[in-house]
Amino acid sequence: MDYKAEFQNLQGLVNNYIKSYFDDLLKSSVLEKNLINSMAYSIMSGGKRIRPVLSLATAKVLIGSADEVMPIAAAIEMIHTYSLIHDDLPAMDNDDFRRGIATNHKVYGEAMAILAGDALLNEAFELLLKTSLNSESGMEQMIKASVIISEAAGKCGMIGGQVIDMESERNEVPAELLKQMHRKKTGALLKACILAPAVFLGASGEVTDALSEYAEHIGVAFQIKDDILDVVSTAEELGKPVGSDAKNMKTTYVSIYGVDKAGKMLRDTTNKAIDALGCFGSEAWFLRETALYIANRSN
Repeated sequence: MDYKAEFQNLQGLVNNYIKSYFDDLLKSSVLEKNLINSMAYSIMSGGKRIRPVLSLATAKVLIGSADEVMPIAAAIEMIHTYSLIHDDLPAMDNDDFRRGIATNHKVYGEAMAILAGDALLNEAFELLLKTSLNSESGMEQMIKASVIISEAAGKCGMIGGQVIDMESERNEVPAELLKQMHRKKTGALLKACILAPAVFLGASGEVTDALSEYAEHIGVAFQIKDDILDVVSTAEELGKPVGSDAKNMKTTYVSIYGVDKAGKMLRDTTNKAIDALGCFGSEAWFLRETALYIANRSN
């Protein structure tokens, strides 16, 4: 089985859906074109789409098809993109480049960037709610999935993690608080990518427990790898400045444990993610390979 080909296939499905969605928004808008262009600028800027790809892959494991969860996948990518727009603002990380191009606020201005992020967050839940209303049999399940996504993106998830990160700048952060911060900031939405489709599709408790454990571990692995790349990679490879964690005096897995030990933690966590999928057969091959991809990626 060709992992790269399947990843590109799922990535292409997401890209086509999102492009079509925003093309339709532009066609139907009159006064909001600049706002929608700002939203589209960031969401169509060439991201890896790992979150929506995980959503589609989860559906393929469970029912052999990805079509039913496409709105979930697209909504999660909208939420992820809004968080990046806001993270890049001068009041947050103050980054000028993202994915190799100028950040949203450098192109559209800070005010429009804030509004574009706000609009993407709202658009995500508008898409989920409209999908639930149009579903003949899955309304309750879609609402449950939407709650999972909302909690992952909110005060107890991604936003809460960002607050811990922001308040911890220039302070030494204990290892346990670092893990809690990243469990919220990075891990929560990654976990929702997998659990929301599973709940929407009516997966059993045993299945959701296994997927939840897998998601927990890849969330940790993703952040450890990010911390390592910020030290050992280049701006050209990452598509954004490197060394920003050290510049902002942020505590990371590397600053606490060093590159070598952080690398061992990454390998151990990746193995735990793969082991969590033991109740699945060969149908979960892509999820297993994704854990390895996260650990070995160069950007």
